[in-house]
Amino acid sequence: MWNEFKAFAMRGNVVDLAVGVIIGAAFGAIVSSLVGDIIMPIIGAITGGLDFSNYFTALSKSVTATNLADAKKQGAVLAWGNFLTLSLNFLIIAFVLFVVIRLLNQLKAKEPPPEAPKLTADQQLLTEIRDLLKQK
Repeated sequence: MWNEFKAFAMRGNVVDLAVGVIIGAAFGAIVSSLVGDIIMPIIGAITGGLDFSNYFTALSKSVTATNLADAKKQGAVLAWGNFLTLSLNFLIIAFVLFVVIRLLNQLKAKEPPPEAPKLTADQQLLTEIRDLLKQK
């Protein structure tokens, strides 16, 4: 059983998947930092510091708080502002990923098209005969 597990764990696909997950997590941290530390402050400056995250609708009469964290402690609330903020963050992250992947694809070295295979002597002779017949 140990040998089977070792063979499974060291299989190329498992190792490739592990590397992909680790690189994906690191890339996710970079993208989150890009959005949170660079893009969102610019959007905040453009919109005058507008923050939807504390907008909510109380679903209970016992909710009297003015911020979302305290309101959730008091009773049921519909946190539509937080949902809107997270949705906007998702759209921004998706767009940034689209742009980054598009740029990476453009930077990839384009492979030259494969050369046509060399014709054998028989194929060359048949090609010449075909071309002669087309001329007539």
